[in-house]
Amino acid sequence: QVQLVESGGGLVQTGGSLRLSCAPSGRTFNTHSIAWFRQAPGKEREFVAAIKAGGGNIYYADSVKGRFTASRDVGKKTVYLQMNSLRPEDTAVYYCTAGTPITSTLRYASSYPSWGQGTQVTVSS
Repeated sequence: QVQLVESGGGLVQTGGSLRLSCAPSGRTFNTHSIAWFRQAPGKEREFVAAIKAGGGNIYYADSVKGRFTASRDVGKKTVYLQMNSLRPEDTAVYYCTAGTPITSTLRYASSYPSWGQGTQVTVSS
């Protein structure tokens, strides 16, 4: 069972920044794609960003492109989501997830069997 430990959420004002961290267990960091999803109250879980296994390609939702940056630290085996220029509509619980989806399915939550506990991000206006 893959475990993912997330951290870094919090409360920030509009325009502020936060960095989320996700540490996958075992060899998951090297063998799985790591993605970020978010879920706001009353809404479906939506794709935010994904780093393909091996760190070769990174994908973003249009709503966060240019503001969010996904990255990974090989030495620390940790994946990050740097979130800048935050907006109230970014408020959600953010989840880190791991899986081995093909490129055409990596934006779908159903492609990922393992999920972190989620971390709350709140952006005040």
